[in-house]
Amino acid sequence: MRSGAKVGIVGGVFALVLGGVGYGAYNVLDGLGDSGVGGTSTAADSSEVRSGPVTEEEIAETSKKFLAAWAEGDAAVAAALTNNKGDAEPALAGYSETAHVTKAVITPGRATGSTVPYTVKATVSYKGTSKPWSYASKLTVVRGLTTGRPLVDWEPSVIHPDLAKGESLETGESSTASIEAVDRNGQVLTKEKYPSLGGILDELRGKYGEKTGGTTGIETWINSANADGVDKTLLTLVKGKPGKLQTTLDAKIQAAAERGVKKFAEASVAAVEPSTGAIRAIANNPSTGFETARSGAVAPGSTMKIITAAMIIQNGLGSANTPVQCPSQVSWEGVPFHNLDDFSMPSATLKTAFARSCNTAFIKPVSPLEGKRDTALGIEAGQYFGIGLNWQTGVKTVDGKVPESSGAETAASFIGQGKVQMNPLNMASVTATAVNGRFRQPFIVPQSLDNRTFATASPLPPGVSSQLKEMLRYTATASEGTATQAMAGVGGDKGAKTGSAEVDGHATSDSWFTGFSNDLAAAALVQSGGHGGDAAGPVVAEVLRAGP
Repeated sequence: MRSGAKVGIVGGVFALVLGGVGYGAYNVLDGLGDSGVGGTSTAADSSEVRSGPVTEEEIAETSKKFLAAWAEGDAAVAAALTNNKGDAEPALAGYSETAHVTKAVITPGRATGSTVPYTVKATVSYKGTSKPWSYASKLTVVRGLTTGRPLVDWEPSVIHPDLAKGESLETGESSTASIEAVDRNGQVLTKEKYPSLGGILDELRGKYGEKTGGTTGIETWINSANADGVDKTLLTLVKGKPGKLQTTLDAKIQAAAERGVKKFAEASVAAVEPSTGAIRAIANNPSTGFETARSGAVAPGSTMKIITAAMIIQNGLGSANTPVQCPSQVSWEGVPFHNLDDFSMPSATLKTAFARSCNTAFIKPVSPLEGKRDTALGIEAGQYFGIGLNWQTGVKTVDGKVPESSGAETAASFIGQGKVQMNPLNMASVTATAVNGRFRQPFIVPQSLDNRTFATASPLPPGVSSQLKEMLRYTATASEGTATQAMAGVGGDKGAKTGSAEVDGHATSDSWFTGFSNDLAAAALVQSGGHGGDAAGPVVAEVLRAGP
């Protein structure tokens, strides 16, 4: 049969369409008896236990047989073609039994190595209502560890790309009322228009749906693996009456955030209003899966120098315009710390060292702080910047961490390495605090909606905020500032700080950038993006240009 032809409808409801995988002469119906392993003979069918990588022929035949069995609705046969029959069989059976998929056409694409992509065009039917459903996924063929047979490497994502271990598909009456989330100006926010908001909108619905007066509908969703997790809606068959939910988001700024993160493979950004703490935008690329912007916990690099500078000023170790030493390297308890490319500044102030991102200038002044060196940064971060105070934003967020340290880790923490962990929402708030002079806990829905307790912190002492703003402004406008190029197109009163962080497992440093313009502060992370101004800088600049 010619490659690309529809080979038939199995059982009257499901079909497998061959297209571009190089199956050529394989007929999906040939030899699919009770075992589902007949058809064209391969060496894997013999008693010999093969080893080594799977061959192109094995990849094509195994994926063909698996997809055909799945299309036939034969979960047992399909599961037997995987390397985890126990998990695969109930998941595959649930595709028709609990997800209520009544029709499906599965079209494989061309294999890349041992991975075969495919598209699924399905129909979901429940209590007399039907709706089409389409998506793309993929499978990988591996060699069985004990049998040597080519098998599908079982992952729940084989069924649907968003499905994870312990999760399942279900269709029925939704367990939570529908919502119509709107931005601060009343503009409707949808995951179709703003993909990064998908997880947030699902979470807001689960948490506040009943409070808004909405009603339930009929949907297909992913059951979360966690008891306190959020179910993810994949398809709506019958809409419930949505209740309106006001958020602090700004559609214009959110759209800019979505555009900004799409420039890089792994990017995230968050923006808050310094005067109130209102979250104006939050975006990630990829837009589905782990949401780094609010849930990440990685080293923030030199953006942490905002808090370190405040600590230095408050402990009388320097001020924005006092001289500091910026040698190419300094030693902390015998461990050397370097500047990028070992640059030095023979004549520097804390402000110019901040603008050039001189590491040594933010380590050397802290040496005299005997008895408090290991705890001073964490105290500053928590007492004045609200870090680690269990923020109640309205959705789940991960607090930043600046734990007590010792030895070289203490020096590393002053430049945003060591044990320090942040995400873009944390760092946007840090910048907002520096600009506003007082921490305002970020939030995405009003506190009055559920009377949750907001975290509070002490205001920065007089003069500290003004010095931090002076340093941020200089970094974004001076010829020697590392943020000047990225911020060139941003208007109004503006400031910024760049950062690069070394992270285990990343080939190049992570790119960090945080900045403000008027009453908007934003921070971005581009993983393995290199220098802060090169990658994360343009993302933040795009967001700030959309602000007030």
